[in-house]
Formats: sequence, structure tokens, C-alpha cells
Amino acid sequence: MWLQVRLGAPVEELAAPSLPFGQPPPLGLLEVLATLDAAGRDTRVAGVLLRLTGPVGGPSRALSLRRAVDGVRAADKPVVVWGESFDAEALLVASGGTRLYLPESGNVFLVGLRLESLHWKRLLDRLGVRPEIVRVGRHKSAAERFTRDRLSPEDREQLDELADDLYASLIGAIAEGRNLAPAALRDLVDAGPHTAAAAVQAGLADGCRYPDEVEQELADLAPSTFLDSNGRPRVIDATTYHGLCVGDAGWRPLGRELPRFAYVVARGGIYRGAGRRGIAADRMRALLERLRTDERVGGVLLRIDSPGGDGVASDLLWRAVTLVAREKPVVVSMGDVVASGGYYVAAAADAVFAERGTVTGSIGVVGGKVNLEGLYQKVGVTRDGVARGARAGLLSDAHAMRPDERAALRELFESLHATFADRVARGRGLEPERVARLATGRIWSGGRAVGLGLVDVLGGPLEALGDLRRRAGLDDEARYVLDLHPRIAPLSGLLGFVLRASGRAVW
Repeated sequence: MWLQVRLGAPVEELAAPSLPFGQPPPLGLLEVLATLDAAGRDTRVAGVLLRLTGPVGGPSRALSLRRAVDGVRAADKPVVVWGESFDAEALLVASGGTRLYLPESGNVFLVGLRLESLHWKRLLDRLGVRPEIVRVGRHKSAAERFTRDRLSPEDREQLDELADDLYASLIGAIAEGRNLAPAALRDLVDAGPHTAAAAVQAGLADGCRYPDEVEQELADLAPSTFLDSNGRPRVIDATTYHGLCVGDAGWRPLGRELPRFAYVVARGGIYRGAGRRGIAADRMRALLERLRTDERVGGVLLRIDSPGGDGVASDLLWRAVTLVAREKPVVVSMGDVVASGGYYVAAAADAVFAERGTVTGSIGVVGGKVNLEGLYQKVGVTRDGVARGARAGLLSDAHAMRPDERAALRELFESLHATFADRVARGRGLEPERVARLATGRIWSGGRAVGLGLVDVLGGPLEALGDLRRRAGLDDEARYVLDLHPRIAPLSGLLGFVLRASGRAVW
């Protein structure tokens, strides 16, 4: 049979729940990777038909998916890719296929890579709004969007380096997949975007086909494929395959428990409290504590995709991860961005995995307030009051910071920065002096972070999961239960559909 894998736009970390008797949603990233890995080893699977519906959602996810496609190809099984159109990241995934098709009306929107930021300073000046910012780390540039009207030399330096790394990964992967010289591919990028016909002529795609025409070619690529009553190759959807084959525990003696691991997705900004959006420190700490005390859980894989957030919340999460790691292995898999507070949390793990396209680092602190005194004057609004304490109005938006107030705030930030650097040094086993040189707020690609000692290994969720199993003493062939967190409310379904909806899969 052929396995048909539909990639959503974007590919989510975890699959969304499906309504009873409704169309099952696209598989999440981890499920897609596991399904492709299983397909490569399954003698019943003749090949994979990969359908892309749009952008996959980030360079880290694209690189993980591409490696999974390469794995199927390495097993001597064809991978046929069809998409309506392809952007750079989708093409990175698709170029690993045996054949790549799109409709005549489609296009390959390959135009390069641009990292840019929106700067608000001139508008704020017109409104009479003045940001009062204190930062520790010369590359800690997040607030420069409000204090400058263009990139600072330090920010331009780190973005230039990051763009070089990301672009090199993009060019290298696509050129290898499409059997093009890197220089020739760069010329194609400069000449993009490309119509479907132009893409085929340039070697970026193999032909223009509609989905039904693609299916007719499957039997030619895998002649041994079982044909249905209409003479078409048998095709099974990845959702069904995952539920029946990848997420099925199979037979085991009554009462015998399989080894169990937790896969925890932490995505978004970090903040204090127990909210539902982003990474709420109290909610995540409670989850980690349950996993720490649950004797059935043999290890935790923490999948992080976060630009950071509140410093205290990040430190509390660091402590929660540290406590888990004292009793059972904890491995981090980095998503597209794991920076600042996100990296703070990751530093507590036993091992850190990242893709070349991951953005990480940013070991620094930035904060402050907005001074609206000028705006109040423009619109005729006044603020008045009484206070006790020399610095009671430090965070008031009605006036600028006094020098002593700014110095006091800087002292707080420098203390937090020193704590951040200490956590990194201890967690990563680095000399404090080395960390001090890295702790300027600078960001790096995952590939460069490995050389700096901030990341252990290049790889995605499956590679991190393999490392977690080995740390827990489980051999590569042993089956185990993987609990997915945060849990999704169970919905009606059968076999793997129930397991997937309830946040549980067996591998």
C-alpha cells in the first residue's frame, strides 16, 4: 500500500481534537515524524504520497520533516510530493521527495530570506510617548523596536549572522534534494518567484499534475503495490495508519505495564500565573511536579518553542525542570525559537536538541516602562496624586525615570542576569567566564549554538526521544507509552483516534 500524509498549514505541534464522526484533523508534528519513521520500516508500505496544503510553519519544523522524508528514501521507498504551491520552507521538505508535482496554476515562491523588524520610534515621538528601557546585554535588542528607527549595529550583526546560517541550511537542503549546484540554486532564488512551468524547467519540480494524475503514477514507482477493483494503487491515509499501526500498543500480558514517558509541549510567552495561553508558570510547574512524583513516568521530553518572557517565571520553571531531572531524565527538543526565558528553562535539562534553523540564546535581560507624559500634555490630560517613599513612582507612566530610579532598576536586572548566567553555566557544564562572554543577549542559530556549547546535538523530536529512551535504559526495539501534554479532551473515536485525542500514544 501507499501511505498518504497530509501536512497542515502550519504543521501543529500536537494534533487538534476531532469532532465525533467528523473528518480527523491533520496529524501533529510528532505524529507525522513517527508515522514516516514507521513507514520506512514497514514492509507493507510501498511508498509515501506527501500532500502539502501550504507553509509548514517554521524552519525547525521544516528541517525535522525533511529528515523524516530522507529516512523514507533511505529505506529505498519512493516519496511522491504534491502541493498547490511551495514557499521556501515547504520546498525544503518537498525537495527530499522522489518526485515533486504541483498544478499548472501553482507556483514556487522561492525568493530568499529576509529578517526584519518594525520600528515604532518616530510614531511614538509624534505621540509624545517615550519608552524608558533598561537592558543588560548589548545584543538584547527586543526593546529597540521602540527606542530606535533602524537596526542598531549590534542587532544588525547578529541578524546578519543568523540570516547566513538559515540561508545556508535552506540552500544546502534544497540543492541536495533537487540535485542542483548551490550556486545555481542561489541564481534561481534571485530570479524567483517561479510559475509552475518555470519551476519544472529549472529543475525545482518534476512536472505539473493534478492529484488524480499523481495517483496514476504510483503503480509505476512501486509495481508491487496492491491495486483496488478500479486498478488504482491502494492508498491508506496517515491518520488511519497512525491509529492502527503507530499508536497501537499491540498484545501484552495482562497486568504488565509498558515503560512510560511524557512529551510536554511548552509553546508561547512565559508568564506568571495559571492562565491557558502561552506558558503559564503555575500551570506548567504543577504538570512537571505531577510527572516528577508519578513513578510510572520514566522520563520527560520537553518540547519548547518560546521567545521568553517574565524572568521570575522562567526561573521558577527552571527550578521545576531541575527537580524532575534529579529523579528521572529530562531532554529538551527546541522548536523554531527558544530564546531568553525559553533558553533559561532549557538549560536545566540533561540534554538539549535543536535544528540548524532554531533561533536560540539571548542570555540577557530587558525591561522598563512607557513614559506618557508628552502624550498627556498633547491631549490635555493630567495625572496627580500623593506618594510615600522616594521611589514610589518608579513605574508611573506620568514621568521619566530619575537617574537614581534607573540605577535601582538596573541593579535588579543585573542581579537577574547574573542568576540567568549562573543557571546556564551550571546546567550546561560551562565555565562562568565562558558564559559571561556569551551572555550579551545575542541570538544564534541552532547549528552555531552547538559549537558554543549551548546545545548538545542537532536533531528534532524523534532524535530527542531516542536519547531520552537510552538515558532511561530502554533499548531501541522496546515498546513504550508516550503521554502527550497538555492533554486534549477525549472525544469519540476508535483505537488510535481515541488514544490521540486523549493525549496518549504508544510507540
